[in-house]
Amino acid sequence: IGYRGSIQDFPGADPLKDVEVLRKAMKGFGTDEQAIIDLLGSRSNKQRVPLLITYKTAYGKDLVKDLKSELSGNFEKLVLAMLKTPAQFDAHELKDAIKGAGTDEACLIEILASRSNAEIQEINQIYKAENKKTLEEAIHGDTSGHFRRLLVSLAQVRVAMLYNAGENKLGTDESKFNAILCSRSKAHLRAVFHEYQQMCGRDIENSIAREMSGDLESGMLAVVKCIKNTPAYFAERLYKSMKGLGTKDRTLIRIMVSRSEVDMLDIRQEFVKNYGKSLYSYISGDTSGDYRKLLLKLCGGND
Repeated sequence: IGYRGSIQDFPGADPLKDVEVLRKAMKGFGTDEQAIIDLLGSRSNKQRVPLLITYKTAYGKDLVKDLKSELSGNFEKLVLAMLKTPAQFDAHELKDAIKGAGTDEACLIEILASRSNAEIQEINQIYKAENKKTLEEAIHGDTSGHFRRLLVSLAQVRVAMLYNAGENKLGTDESKFNAILCSRSKAHLRAVFHEYQQMCGRDIENSIAREMSGDLESGMLAVVKCIKNTPAYFAERLYKSMKGLGTKDRTLIRIMVSRSEVDMLDIRQEFVKNYGKSLYSYISGDTSGDYRKLLLKLCGGND
């Protein structure tokens, strides 16, 4: 199908020229936010991240600190998110989801269920280096019961385990469910879901809803949704982050940044199909100012 992201490499981007643009945007009175939006919104992650080092080399200053002193609010959060590698950003978001009063379970599920084996491995390495404990230990200290097992399984890199419908009725054995859901081969899992439906005459979501409740139920359902149709899952997360009172900006920022070079075009298709409005117009109506402008760059276009 080719590339399904909304952000492309910028042809002939020159990091030295790029940092000069950023420096100029922040020097003197007032900040030229538009220059920052135009620059970062038209560079891929691989072109943005090295700007931190180039800036340091060229000016002896810390780009993140400079941006923090000039920007504020959600616009600042979005800009800083765009300057992390995908794995750094994921590790940072997971840490924030775990610390604090309540755990943001939905964030944990979203990241752990949608990333590949290689990505989970890299996230784990960064998490451990930055937090002096493993992601698994952090999850363990913060969640409990079957839900904890689900998250821990998702946080591990696993080989797909073979599932024989004949020998292994799913039933209510949560740990079996767990092992199957977390085997991390999406094609294999879609086949398992299909087989399950043939075998039981009802789809796996119905079974989960009948057999489980609370965090475990919502966790399992999210994992299944994510595997069945990842872009539709993200479209729903985006829709829910904006509909109703107050915007869940963390979720909005995380998904727009992390999917902009993966499947944003597919997410946009699912969004307009399922909600009757384009993602672009939804973001336009729900956000404002520089924050809105940069989010729309990540969205890439109106459908």
